[in-house]
Amino acid sequence: MLSTAIHLAATPPQLLPARELMAFTLASHILLVPFGVALPLITLLMHHRALRRNDPVALKLARRWSAVMAVQFAIGVVTGTVLSFELGLLWPGMMGRWGDVFGLGFGVEAWAFFLEAVLIAIYLYGWRRLKPWTHFWLGVPLPLAALMGAFGIIAANAWMNTPQGFSLDAQGKPVDVDVQQAIFTPMFGPEYWHFVVAMLMTAGYVVAGVYAVGWLRGRRDRYHRLGFTVPFTVAAILTPIQFMIGDSAARAVFHKQPVKFAAMEIVWKTDTHVPEYMFGRLNSDGTISGGLKIPQLDSILAGFKPSTQVTGLTSVPAADRPTAVQATIAHWAFDIMVTVGSLLILLALWYAWCWLRHRDLPRSRWFFRCAAIAGAACLVTVECGWITTEVGRQPWIVYNQMRVSEAVTDTRAESLWAMLGIVIVVYVVVLGAFLAAILKLRTRWRIADEGFAAERAVLPPEAETPYGPRGEPEPAAAGTAPRGGSDRTPGGAS
Repeated sequence: MLSTAIHLAATPPQLLPARELMAFTLASHILLVPFGVALPLITLLMHHRALRRNDPVALKLARRWSAVMAVQFAIGVVTGTVLSFELGLLWPGMMGRWGDVFGLGFGVEAWAFFLEAVLIAIYLYGWRRLKPWTHFWLGVPLPLAALMGAFGIIAANAWMNTPQGFSLDAQGKPVDVDVQQAIFTPMFGPEYWHFVVAMLMTAGYVVAGVYAVGWLRGRRDRYHRLGFTVPFTVAAILTPIQFMIGDSAARAVFHKQPVKFAAMEIVWKTDTHVPEYMFGRLNSDGTISGGLKIPQLDSILAGFKPSTQVTGLTSVPAADRPTAVQATIAHWAFDIMVTVGSLLILLALWYAWCWLRHRDLPRSRWFFRCAAIAGAACLVTVECGWITTEVGRQPWIVYNQMRVSEAVTDTRAESLWAMLGIVIVVYVVVLGAFLAAILKLRTRWRIADEGFAAERAVLPPEAETPYGPRGEPEPAAAGTAPRGGSDRTPGGAS
């Protein structure tokens, strides 16, 4: 208790606003990440189907998804840039001391970001001006650039969880940096693949959910059927795979970060035959309130047998472990993630059973209701994954090497609270603009598909490409070509 009181007394006042600012920025940005990482791949799958089968409906979907991809990328530029600045402004202690060790990951992410921007521009440009297959193959590197960006970010985060690849001199400064070890840390593999598959699943379920809503509203045409089937199939195939990867990642935490695992599972004392609690709240005296207790299951999940010893939170001093509140937050986030993942497996099995039996989509409206909810549920699990990773590591910003309180800026708390307020306003405006742009695109696409004459008179028709020109060019003077020239590629079909 005395060490806890001393630690709390030494906590700088600017720590709370710095944490809140970073948490808000990261929580906002992470909602866009699945589309930046996974939407290019889903778009290219639809694009390939269109070219291979000469399918104009699939081509229309790929072209429209590429427009959403471009808008999302533009918004992600804003939120991601703010986040990168905050790393240096809010946590100069970490970046100043450890930047030379793990900073290469951020460098890789920056290069991937610029490469992705160039590739998106080429892909959008190519809809009207390149031969169909040439255009497709020039888009193939897009998912690879997105995966490279994820590689950089996860490499940095995995290092913060399991730091290695350096030695400390007499002053405690890192020297003799081994870049390869600093990138490929013990947690890198489990974190990276868990993250990538989560992004693919989330993007698949979110995109499919849009068309599931349309299906529930009576739009049973091939456009909605295909728009649902391709992304949902991708997500459904990956769901059981993700469950196994997630289980492996949790076991890696058990071996490499035992105190974080204790927080995730609210284990107070080191013991064998440890029960599993679904939800519940850890109290400061080690007791657990509420939740569903399953005897011995935690030991079985950790080591495949009830006699497996699970390290408890009390194995380290109170100042070196998450508080009871932090442990409860990490535990709830982890349990929500596992619960949603389990329900998605049932949804994927439902889909697979109907497809194998009838070669058709399920006919139940409840299936499409669940599919519509699945996208939002996946976004919640993405947030929960980062909460588990970051809150479970407390009080360390670099696990067992530097505390969060040692890394925080010297800026006054009042200034940080003001900055938080400004960032919230900016993000509300930016995300509002993103939603407004997507809704405007949706309206124009519905007008183009359903042929509402009155709306056509008010709004311009849908663009032939994600950026223009319009499908109905202005009348040209005699002897001149129409504005935008001819459109000889299948990409111009609407």
